Amino acid sequence: MSGRVIALSTVGSAEDADRLARALVERGLAACVNVVPGVVSHYRWKGALCRDEERLLVIKTRAERMGPLRAAIAELHPYELPELVVLRISGGSEAYLAWLDESVLSASTGRPGPVRGRRRGRPRLRSPR
Repeated sequence: MSGRVIALSTVGSAEDADRLARALVERGLAACVNVVPGVVSHYRWKGALCRDEERLLVIKTRAERMGPLRAAIAELHPYELPELVVLRISGGSEAYLAWLDESVLSASTGRPGPVRGRRRGRPRLRSPR
């Protein structure tokens, strides 16, 4: 697999979501991790039907970083069997995708990446209130 990907994972608490998201970005394994609260998961685990409230991690990265990202999820995730599903990105905003590439690749090589303040370099999705 090569190119840009979105990896999905779920966690049970806001604290775990923030800890994982921050670690993945700090380690250069993701350009951005969105934490989506309010996810309700229904699943079968060890023969029992389960329902849990979770947070969805939407992890934007490059396929070349999936080995280290997979290892970090295994190391840091609180679940016995963490979810990790990977989807290819087939298109999108060229400026955003270039930022994703720079963010992840510069972190993995140790070269300086894009200069950013609070969302500088990426347009805000909403206007400030």
